[in-house]
Amino acid sequence: MRHLRKYCPSLASEAIILLVWAGSAFAQTCSTAGDMSEATRSALENAAKRYFDMAARGDSASLKQNSIPSLASQFAGIEAAVKDNQSSLSGATATPRPPFLLKQEGGASDARDEFLCGVFGPSGQTANSTEFIIPNLSAGNYGIVTLDVNGASGPRTVSFVLEQQGNDWKMGGFYVKAPEVRGHDGHWFAEQARAFKAKGHTHNAWFYYLEARELLVAVPFMSTQLTDQLYDESQTVKPTDLPVDGQTIDLAAAGKTYRLTSMFPVPAGQDLDLVVKYQSTDVSDNAKTFQENMAVMRALVSKFPEFRLAFDGLVARAVEPSGKDYGSLLAMKDVR
Repeated sequence: MRHLRKYCPSLASEAIILLVWAGSAFAQTCSTAGDMSEATRSALENAAKRYFDMAARGDSASLKQNSIPSLASQFAGIEAAVKDNQSSLSGATATPRPPFLLKQEGGASDARDEFLCGVFGPSGQTANSTEFIIPNLSAGNYGIVTLDVNGASGPRTVSFVLEQQGNDWKMGGFYVKAPEVRGHDGHWFAEQARAFKAKGHTHNAWFYYLEARELLVAVPFMSTQLTDQLYDESQTVKPTDLPVDGQTIDLAAAGKTYRLTSMFPVPAGQDLDLVVKYQSTDVSDNAKTFQENMAVMRALVSKFPEFRLAFDGLVARAVEPSGKDYGSLLAMKDVR
């Protein structure tokens, strides 16, 4: 049986992956560019550059033809990502980073497959290591190739997950990410998180740590020594009064109590917005739901005024049990 796994960063409009894996196994190995043969490295880089050219041309049909079957059958997300990002990729130069080769050998199912790449020390990751965690990966050979892209819309990273089929490398995943927000990279956000922490603005610090880690990796199932360190730092400011790590929080707003289910930062153009999701029984009445969204956002900023210093806007999304939602955006300067 084949299983569909979809990994999404916090900003769906900036990055998307539709990653389709089958079965699972028990033996995982990872080769860095220096460990693999020159022929394998060239094959991975050439495949990624070829697929990048297709994406830059907006040629979703060719990408679909060169995808693994289970991805080709679920291709709408990739088509949308190609369309959304074509203006950023068209005419841009793309330089591949050293690729990774992941090998999964046959065996029993494992819900958490860890691929340790490079040199690890007694305490874990080092400056020369990378870790990928992918659940339920089938036996086979996989490549991860990231290209640094410079175009008219600014820098992007484009990453492909490739699966070897015969002598060819087929596309199994596609990411496009902006490595900066407001002109700042993940290192800057980490420093700002520490500054917020020093001021006692621990909620802002938490979300800036999240954004720092997001910006410092090309794909969300990847970690490095730095992102591991930032994770450890973030645990010192992990909020207990916000919906994080699956916990829900009640928020009183306009005479009603709302159950908040998740919050996370989202880059939107040159802005950084804060998204809050909450439970709703019915979002079909758009006017009513809009007013409820406004109430939630105003109550949230009233309770946590520090958000005014960290974010350009708020997005409230009312979510039905079915998953259907309705969202509203409010610029932070307009929150009264």
